[in-house]
Amino acid sequence: MAALWLRLRAVPGWVWPLIIGLALIVLPYAGAEYGVIRQVELTMLLALIVSGMNLSLGYAGELAMGQVAMYAAGAYTAGIMGAAGITELWLQLIAGAAAALVVGLISGIPGLRLGSWSLAMTSFFLILLIPDVLSMFKGITGGRNGLAGIQPPTLGGEMIDQSLFYVIIVVISILWFAVMRNVIVSRHGTALRVLKQSPVLASSMGISVFRAKLTAYALGALPAGLAGVLFANLDLFISPEAFSFSFAMTVLAASIFGGSASVFGAVVGATVLQFGMNQATNFQQYGLIITGAFLLFGGVLFTGGLAGLAWSFVRRLDAAARSKVAVAAEAPAAAAEIGEMDGAHLQVTDVSKSFGGNKALTDVSVDARPGAVTAIIGPNGSGKTTLLNMISGFYRTDAGAITLDGHEVEGQSSYRVARAGVSRTFQTPNIPEKLTVLEAVEAGRYASDRVSMLSSILRLPRYWRVRRQDRAEAERALALVGLSAHRHELANALPLGNRRLLEVARSLVATPKVLLLDEVASGLDEDELDVLASLIGRLRDAGLTVVLVEHNFQLVLRLSDDIYVLAHGKVMAHGTPDEIERDPRVMQEYLGVAPDDAATHHGGGDD
Repeated sequence: MAALWLRLRAVPGWVWPLIIGLALIVLPYAGAEYGVIRQVELTMLLALIVSGMNLSLGYAGELAMGQVAMYAAGAYTAGIMGAAGITELWLQLIAGAAAALVVGLISGIPGLRLGSWSLAMTSFFLILLIPDVLSMFKGITGGRNGLAGIQPPTLGGEMIDQSLFYVIIVVISILWFAVMRNVIVSRHGTALRVLKQSPVLASSMGISVFRAKLTAYALGALPAGLAGVLFANLDLFISPEAFSFSFAMTVLAASIFGGSASVFGAVVGATVLQFGMNQATNFQQYGLIITGAFLLFGGVLFTGGLAGLAWSFVRRLDAAARSKVAVAAEAPAAAAEIGEMDGAHLQVTDVSKSFGGNKALTDVSVDARPGAVTAIIGPNGSGKTTLLNMISGFYRTDAGAITLDGHEVEGQSSYRVARAGVSRTFQTPNIPEKLTVLEAVEAGRYASDRVSMLSSILRLPRYWRVRRQDRAEAERALALVGLSAHRHELANALPLGNRRLLEVARSLVATPKVLLLDEVASGLDEDELDVLASLIGRLRDAGLTVVLVEHNFQLVLRLSDDIYVLAHGKVMAHGTPDEIERDPRVMQEYLGVAPDDAATHHGGGDD
């Protein structure tokens, strides 16, 4: 059984949904009853809308219910066109998708600009405004009475019969889910999952948080618009009640219950909600209660919905099968080689930063050159991480300048600083969930060798070329930090030391010009420290600019070419390792060692 399971797992994951989709296409020709056909059609329409919500909620981490308004935009666009005699379905699909996209952009841009819960509130009010907006244009939309007189759809001038229209709905659903699947398994999908975990991490990797969230929200408008067009042509009548708040709750419940962070979870959730609510037609007054129950079960009793349960179950079966069956050896690790690196001259000049009345930094200057390790040390609260955050673009300076090879980077957004060549690790390892070690490292190349969304969807040659390069560079980075054997493990399940090394690999994979290491040695054992020390030395020799914030004083003395000591937000001392080690002020302020004992002191400080 274990061997059979592994053979089944070797089959590409998209094959099974495709088989189910093809089976659905032949239902009308296999004698299925009208009631079943009708429920499948409504399920597919609901799944299209839910999939758009999943892009925003499950992958980009942004709660928004605007898909219902986009659904309405697509439906009324098609309805108005049909009532006016424009019955070609493909024209209606294009127009409906465009109308939904416009609604998505109009609501998404201000909602995302304002941040926090603004998009959720904006999209919520969109739903409440639908009846009023339709009433304002009663002559065109029919107002609260609904839009009737829609002519049957045509294709190539020929009337579309009921069976063909069913096939069109299923085929459009299959094509959309193929598009969504291609997006999610590409670097764009990985970027969205990183963004959901931590916008700070995403920015440090060169991902524009606003643009990525808006792209996910706008892309999610397209299936909602297509569903609206198909819905308008299904019954040739539409009314505001079809786009009510209760329907929005049904969409949200289907997303949560099926699994919002899943491509095909939308189909699962839509199936359960559509068929389940159909069985409850005699209890319509309890519709919101039933929907709330699905939300409760999906969101509380099992995190990740049905798709999350299935994903965990499959991973357990994988582990059990591999333990019982002799699996072919992994491909050998990539060569741990470091070629010549193009480091940049980082200059921080008279930088100051205050938070309210607290002066974190005052007139701090640091000069970090290519081919050298520049260390920044100091006690707690001395401003080391604040300085790194300003270099990375997360904080704006109150005064001073930060340049990279003479080009001003101070004042630029953090993702632009990352794209300029500044890469970093964090005090607390920031590792996205449900990514393998290899995928987490590959994510660091998002800003390198850009690949368009269209290329990813259509799987154009550039997509495959960059994908192979991403994989090769990630394998090499893992080999550099000694994590090749863990490539297929979940990244966030690694021990602390390995997670820190993983962050180093992720920072290196994009071939940065400046590498900022923030307390990267904390939590490492002796073997891991040796790996790290050797790697930093090799990066320096290769020409990279390395800025090391560290509290292992002996490691700093061993690796650094230049050391800056911060105390109370100012540079207290600056010099070579020998000069800093003999400086009595450093010994007393940083290590707590009396000047008379400095010569005999050994060990590291503790921040």
